[in-house]
Amino acid sequence: MFAPSSPGRLLSLALLCTAWTPLLTAQDFPAFTDLKPQTELPNPLVAMSGQKITTKEAWEKSRRPELKQLFQHYMYGKLPAVPEALDVKELCLNRNFLGGKATLRELAVRFTLPRSSSTADMAWSKHTIYVLLVTPNERLSPAPVFIGMNFCGNHAVVESEQIQIPETWVYNRCEGTEKDHATAKGRGTQADVWNVDLIIDRGYSLASFYSGDIDPDTADFADGLNGELKPDLKFAGDDAGTIACWSWGYHRVIDALTKHAKEVAKGNSRLDLKKIAVVGHSRNGKTALLAAAMDDRIALAIPSQAGCGGTAPSRGTVGESVKRINTSFPHWFCDEFTNFNDEPARLPFDQNCLAAICAPRPVLFANAQEDTWANPDGQLEVLKAAAPAYALYGKRGIDSDAKAEMGKLIGHELGYFIRPGKHSMSRVDWQAYLDFADKHFSAN
Repeated sequence: MFAPSSPGRLLSLALLCTAWTPLLTAQDFPAFTDLKPQTELPNPLVAMSGQKITTKEAWEKSRRPELKQLFQHYMYGKLPAVPEALDVKELCLNRNFLGGKATLRELAVRFTLPRSSSTADMAWSKHTIYVLLVTPNERLSPAPVFIGMNFCGNHAVVESEQIQIPETWVYNRCEGTEKDHATAKGRGTQADVWNVDLIIDRGYSLASFYSGDIDPDTADFADGLNGELKPDLKFAGDDAGTIACWSWGYHRVIDALTKHAKEVAKGNSRLDLKKIAVVGHSRNGKTALLAAAMDDRIALAIPSQAGCGGTAPSRGTVGESVKRINTSFPHWFCDEFTNFNDEPARLPFDQNCLAAICAPRPVLFANAQEDTWANPDGQLEVLKAAAPAYALYGKRGIDSDAKAEMGKLIGHELGYFIRPGKHSMSRVDWQAYLDFADKHFSAN
């Protein structure tokens, strides 16, 4: 823990997030029973009113904001409010990381909680987000940055005794975990997942943070951000689930990198904050796609093998279902989403609409051949059904007749990749991620 900066130095975060005009109030959302079943993927360019969207202006003014609200009300829950203030402290600095190829830092990020009706004073959260930041030394220009949430702790991403070990709950399946807590035995054990050396060699930076710093992945809300926001644990049907809280965490990392660049680097940052990519695997892929949809500062999104609740259709008949995911992981989504367990066709959207919100920014869905639980074929159909939103911007998206090619990137602003193998994030995946990023970032 550390002392926050003086109020005069605090960054006004509300100005950082893209503003949009709310179109719906709580009473405007139809009840589950009033929603008409749609067996096909809903058209992102048809509003709830039935109005057909034919221009970029109409999309940005009405339908896109409407979709953001619909996803938050019926599926993920409302993202927590943007903090009034955020403070960043650099905990370590190693300019000779990876044999001198990179600079290693860890940042401690604190933020304020929303003011309650009972107090006018800002309250600092008890949660601190620790951000591992690795930047290339040999690149002359500022580097694009991948932001990715990890599930075993920053100390597992790279081999360095300078990186702190989480004090909160950690998955028992993470190496070095003892009695739900990480130990030094876990240092560097996820290096083959994150491939930091490859990222640096390709001229990119990596910022990674531990999910448990925001909300441990358990059904107990008391120990996470939600429990701090609502100590009585009395939640409305559309209050944020854990995935929404994690997505909010991605946004706070962007805030922290922006503040660090401004105050510590003094304008000479080694990061190109106009080229931010978010990446995530599995449940983290669900999180990364939602984070990108809700924050235009994210220039590119790569959700990997995200499956149901992320990149696969909720209406899909292959792999995990809405009912199964809500039963196995009741904390991931908001309570409203459980209404659709047996009737996902009543959802007024599907995951193609979430990808459409990201238009015209590039999005890559990555998959593995044997990971049928994530419904790779259904994900390709989701991308095709998102393409009309990209067409409004004159972007090609992905062709309606596109077919998967093993081990090859296909598509345009909407990309698809599938490789042999199972559910994992590997060096082969990262090579595809970086190729996709090169294709789009080098064009800007």
